[in-house]
Amino acid sequence: MAGKYVAYVSCYTTTQKDGIKIFDVDEKNGKFISKGEVAISNSSYITLSHSRKMLYSITDFGVESYFIGKDGSLELTSAAAINGMRGCYLSTDYEDKFLFVAGYHDGKITVLNLDKDGKIIGITDEIYHKGIGSIADRSFRPHVNCVKMTRDNKYLLAADLGLDHIKVYSLNHNTGKLKMVDIIHSEQYSGPRHMKLSKDGKYLYIVHEVKNNIDVYEYNEKSEGDPEFNKIQTISTLNDYHAGDSAASALKLSMDGKYLISSNAGDNSVIAYNVDKKTGELSKIMCLPISGSYPKDAALFPDNKHLVSLNHENDTMTFFTTDFQNGTLVMNTKEISIQKPNCIIFKKLGE
Repeated sequence: MAGKYVAYVSCYTTTQKDGIKIFDVDEKNGKFISKGEVAISNSSYITLSHSRKMLYSITDFGVESYFIGKDGSLELTSAAAINGMRGCYLSTDYEDKFLFVAGYHDGKITVLNLDKDGKIIGITDEIYHKGIGSIADRSFRPHVNCVKMTRDNKYLLAADLGLDHIKVYSLNHNTGKLKMVDIIHSEQYSGPRHMKLSKDGKYLYIVHEVKNNIDVYEYNEKSEGDPEFNKIQTISTLNDYHAGDSAASALKLSMDGKYLISSNAGDNSVIAYNVDKKTGELSKIMCLPISGSYPKDAALFPDNKHLVSLNHENDTMTFFTTDFQNGTLVMNTKEISIQKPNCIIFKKLGE
């Protein structure tokens, strides 16, 4: 079982009941083999616990937790309401004591506590973002699109796509309460969407949906309770030549932290960067088409030799062989039909 992976793909369910698809991963040939599915409504985003034993999912009714079997199967263990509109993103702290949910539709952060078995207990805090945004077609309202802890497990970062900033909260690990301690201001009209932290936790990457770029920040703590984020780079997610009305989508780090992947809806492309582990800065390797429409997510296989794109609008996943030395992607197998895919996670069996 060592070295074998499964992939979990979350989907919207307007015309289906099974919102999570499970696949065996054929690393050698760069393709997926259907393994199973889970009945869940509108599983728009999924995440793994840091113990790698649990999977958590958004659903129309709030959030659900699943125990991961030895073969990668999922067993529902708990469900909880979030006292608000359906979430769009979720993550846990690094001790797996709390589950954080981002609310795009109501501009809300919900914190729920978890028991020692990873089951969801209930809400410990609820915060509504307030203010007027700068993007007219989003009604000038807060839209919390991503919530993620810093790797030292001290601060929750909440990207607000509507307000063009990231709020920084300290977490009380006893009560599950949040306290705002800082704000990272993105460029006006940029639309911060998703965030990733480098493997060592020193650098923060923020992808902006509207401006189609990634800001890189250096993170450190000046003193206890006083985080500092200094911008060191801004880099585009597009080629100089690109389709109009493009929107940068998800952000993924390779498992070894060497590469950062993003995708561009509208332009229908994927971009790969080298990550300089010493400086945190990114350098573009390639930005190429993904043979699909509106890639909501894209990810490298665990060995970095293949890539999969989740093409939301034409209901497919497409697969490619990567050659980072020459900056190429080559389609290597048939596309897979899948309705409204939105998010993908690889999981090593036996981990």
